[in-house]
Amino acid sequence: MLKISKMADYATVLMVYCAEHAGQSWSASEIALKTQLKMPTVSKLLKKLLKVGLLTSMRGVQGGYQLARAPERISIAAIISAIDGPIAVTECNQREKHCELERDCGSRSGWLLINQAVESALNKVYLIDMLAVPTSSVIHLNLKSSSSL
Repeated sequence: MLKISKMADYATVLMVYCAEHAGQSWSASEIALKTQLKMPTVSKLLKKLLKVGLLTSMRGVQGGYQLARAPERISIAAIISAIDGPIAVTECNQREKHCELERDCGSRSGWLLINQAVESALNKVYLIDMLAVPTSSVIHLNLKSSSSL
C-alpha cells in the first residue's frame, strides 16, 4: 500500500486550515486547537513548513502563522516533500538511499516511471483543491501516458 506519512497528512490538515482562513494569522496554539492536533506536533510541523517557505510568521500581538503564498500556488507535493523529503515510492527512488539489489534489479526503471507519475499527480493538486471538496466528487488528473514520461 502506498501511504503518505501521518506527519505529512497532519501538515496538510494544518495547511488546509490556514488556506481556509487565508489572510489571517494564527498562533500555534490556536492552530492546534482548531485542527485538534497536539501542540508538539503542530510546533514541529510549523517549523518545517516555515523552513521551506510554505508559511510565514510574525511576532507580536497581531502575529502568528499564515500561508506564504496563495493556496492555488502551493502543491500537495510541496507539503509532503517539506515533511517527508523527496517523494519516493520505493527505496531505489530515494536519492540518498540505495537498495542492495539496485544494480541487478529488473524492475527499477518501472518503479522510476511509477514514482514520476505519483510525483506528477501530487504536483497537479494544489492546496486550493483540498478546500471543501465533497467526498462524493472525484478529481480527474490529466496525467501523461507512460510513453511521454
